[in-house]
Amino acid sequence: MNPRSDIHDRLAISLRDARRARGLSLDAVAKLSGVSRSMVSQIERGESSPTVATLWNLTQALQVDFAGLLEGRAPAVIEVTRAKAAPVMQRGPGVKIRILSPPESVGAHEVYDLEFTEGAVLASEAHGAGCREHLTVIHGHLRVRSGDEGEVLGPGDVARYAADRAHEIGAEGGPARAILIVQGS
Repeated sequence: MNPRSDIHDRLAISLRDARRARGLSLDAVAKLSGVSRSMVSQIERGESSPTVATLWNLTQALQVDFAGLLEGRAPAVIEVTRAKAAPVMQRGPGVKIRILSPPESVGAHEVYDLEFTEGAVLASEAHGAGCREHLTVIHGHLRVRSGDEGEVLGPGDVARYAADRAHEIGAEGGPARAILIVQGS
């Protein structure tokens, strides 16, 4: 086997294994990377030699090490996002949102770590039809409202509610922290 075909084979296997390990379809990788579905398929079959730019886009979408692709290393069994590497957003005064879910799960199953200062509120417009949120309070007290209904939750309490209508979460009586799971946004 000549070195060129060996490199193509290792690249094809590494990319395909990384995609499958993350449970992604060819269409999902195409959307995340900006590389056409047919090109991703050709690269995985070893029928096309990608440009460096294409390869970079694929490795970023699959969250794999660019340099390690040709070494033939198996994808990590345990995928880790270190605390300092997780994206953080500030929503209004007093609400910090740390994104815990991987980029490919956006719109299907999203996980957030929410931190509220006293009195801070996270208000949201209606998400897509059928969307639900699951809120678990870690510490403090949170008031949750979905449509016209509301509840106050304490540490360990879990609220599951429709998020396809206006809804909000607000700190009651001090700072609070919670984990929020959004399904089908």
